[in-house]
Amino acid sequence: MAKQRMPKKKCCVDKPRCGRCPLRALAEGTLPPGYTVKKRRLVKADKVLGRAA
Repeated sequence: MAKQRMPKKKCCVDKPRCGRCPLRALAEGTLPPGYTVKKRRLVKADKVLGRAA
């Protein structure tokens, strides 16, 4: 079984979407745990949501 590659840091807005596009990974549900996409960039979810202290 092949190892899953991380999505790229920023979407290149190509049509059709490339295989490592963060938008594509978000739509398919294959983003790594703890990551999300904001403004076409891959970001850590805790930085976006704020840290619950």
